[in-house]
Amino acid sequence: MEDITTKIGKRIFNLRKEIEGLSQEKLALKADIDRSYITGIETGKRNISIVVLEKIVKALDTDLASFFNDEMFRNGK
Repeated sequence: MEDITTKIGKRIFNLRKEIEGLSQEKLALKADIDRSYITGIETGKRNISIVVLEKIVKALDTDLASFFNDEMFRNGK
């Protein structure tokens, strides 16, 4: 079973890949955080605050409810 930081990182990675041309650098600029921080988040190596998560989620043009309404969070996988 994956821990929550890994699940969040995978979810961010998957959402970012769904947006054509959205690199880690572009996401970092939109979210007003450092690009290297995005790498750590997507790989599950960073334990981020809810404030940073909200910035990233907004930069991905979604909201926290939609972000967590995903099979990986619902089924505990």
